[in-house]
Amino acid sequence: MGISTVTAARILAGQLQGKSGEENQLAFEQLPYLALSKTYSVNQQTPDSAPTMTAMVTGVKTNDGVLAVNQNVTRGNCSQVPGNTLTTILEHAEKAGKATGIVTTARLTHATPAANYAHSPDRNWESDAEVSAACASFADIARQLIEFPHGDGLEVAMGGGRDRFLPNTVADHEDTGAKGRRKDGRNLTAEWLTKYPNAAYAWNKAQFDAINPTNTQHMLGLFERSHMEYEHDRATDTGGEPSLSEMTAKAIDMLKQNRKGFYLHVESGRVDHAHHAGNASRALTDAIELAKAVKVAMENTDPKDTLIIVTADHS
Repeated sequence: MGISTVTAARILAGQLQGKSGEENQLAFEQLPYLALSKTYSVNQQTPDSAPTMTAMVTGVKTNDGVLAVNQNVTRGNCSQVPGNTLTTILEHAEKAGKATGIVTTARLTHATPAANYAHSPDRNWESDAEVSAACASFADIARQLIEFPHGDGLEVAMGGGRDRFLPNTVADHEDTGAKGRRKDGRNLTAEWLTKYPNAAYAWNKAQFDAINPTNTQHMLGLFERSHMEYEHDRATDTGGEPSLSEMTAKAIDMLKQNRKGFYLHVESGRVDHAHHAGNASRALTDAIELAKAVKVAMENTDPKDTLIIVTADHS
């Protein structure tokens, strides 16, 4: 999501409107300030999303592959985590009594969203099935979302990654030929509903649409077993999925009920995935959808009391 992607997305968005594209502006290009960031990590010049998002939400650079812990933690070494955790902006917000939310088209347990709420020596420990045998008792990332200890917990968590929350004995909602990944027998979607008052869980578009943001205090949305569909493919999804801009709108409607304010992280995670796959078309249409989500955020907040930052954690 660097300069080349933004440039190409701007041009394509304009051309899709029948214009030349060069004079077009994406919603976030209309914001008043522009800066560049260096995205290296402590132990690598070319980083992954775990240390870069950690830097964004804690202000501290760290090693590749670790989440919200400092550079004293070696990847995969859970014994080094105590005493080396970093407090994230989401945790600060919860401690201050604000509402908090995460919206992503990747798995909710993927590195970028997870850095907000989880402290892990390995970004891949998304469920207990991925945790190393030596660290079997260490809480996996999905567990840390459900067991989040600060404030009254996240009010909004929407994205993919359903199989990290379901046990390996339970058939998936959308694909009954597949099961969850968890080995501990815990159904974390059910635990979300019992843990929080006025809680809701949705796995398809119809359920998402039916949730009333004014009387729902905690919403969990898991719209795919793994990552959500690319925007280009979303219309043909079996269960139906909300768009990034639709999830952003509902999240803001929920979070703004808190008079103390809110922190919301919105990620168009599949721009990166399409680039990994060498699929420029899907990368750019997802980037355009991100711009729509930013426009929704701008239209539903007041710049006098809301700071909107649009960035990439690496390029």
